[in-house]
Amino acid sequence: MATAKPRVVCCVGDIHGYINKLQNLWSNLENTIHPSDFNTALIIFLGDYCDRGPNTKEVLDFLISLPSRYPNQSYVFLCGNHDLAFSAFLGILPIPPDGSSFSDTWNEFEMNEKREGWYKGEGYEDMQLQGRRWGGRMAGFNHAKNTEYKGSIYDAGPTFESYGVPHGSADLIKAVPDEHKKFLADLVWVHEEDDVSIETKQGLQNCKLIAVHAGLEKGKSVEEQLNYLKAKNTSIPKVEALSGRKNVWDIPEELTKTPTIVISGHHGKVHIEDYRLIIDQGGGFEKNPVAAIVLPSKKMVLDTDPFTK
Repeated sequence: MATAKPRVVCCVGDIHGYINKLQNLWSNLENTIHPSDFNTALIIFLGDYCDRGPNTKEVLDFLISLPSRYPNQSYVFLCGNHDLAFSAFLGILPIPPDGSSFSDTWNEFEMNEKREGWYKGEGYEDMQLQGRRWGGRMAGFNHAKNTEYKGSIYDAGPTFESYGVPHGSADLIKAVPDEHKKFLADLVWVHEEDDVSIETKQGLQNCKLIAVHAGLEKGKSVEEQLNYLKAKNTSIPKVEALSGRKNVWDIPEELTKTPTIVISGHHGKVHIEDYRLIIDQGGGFEKNPVAAIVLPSKKMVLDTDPFTK
């Protein structure tokens, strides 16, 4: 009896408001993968759809249109740290499960309020920390990224402008269509998938896959992390699994006992090491391509790839 052909899984890195890159990448995926595989593929978007690039509104329109255009594909839309902050500003995050107020999320980081220019406009009184940072005003040069800040520490200015309002304006809440608010509210903080195939040195391996925007923290219970991510626990001021750096780079040791793929975007680079996959070649920079990886082959596809049949 022939073994079933492994399902194709495409994981798309951070888009950051670049509609042309997204459209070109999608075309390249469609032209690279056999039509029968592409049309039934699982597509996992790794988060950060907004900010930095000029077309957040058009990017969300494109993503929202996919299920009707490709009805036999399956989709997972992860929440990135930028998307969480955008949602916080719009007031569409779920309320904290412990009964606390969103303003309680400010306390741990209040020493940064002035330097980061937190939002103090209409509706700020009960806005989750990241929404205030996202809609705030941060001028000057971002030495970590070697660019000027675009409006705020999140570079949210282009997102406001894509909806036709100036950076930091509460008018954004009315300007964002309900369909976009629903898309953002439905984003998942983590996704688990059983029985995903990946090419390894030992041949084709069937694995569990965990997709999360930045990664899982080392030295903390994986089960506890998965629980708060599935619950979208908004009482946490800074969600490390969505915004961490070195602390979420590696696979937690307890997941190395059985083959588990952990795939993320966020880090501004591509890193493929055994079962740890980080797919974010763009990093939100205009000059960099947006990347995707196709499983099981681990083939990288870029928006800049010249397509040849």
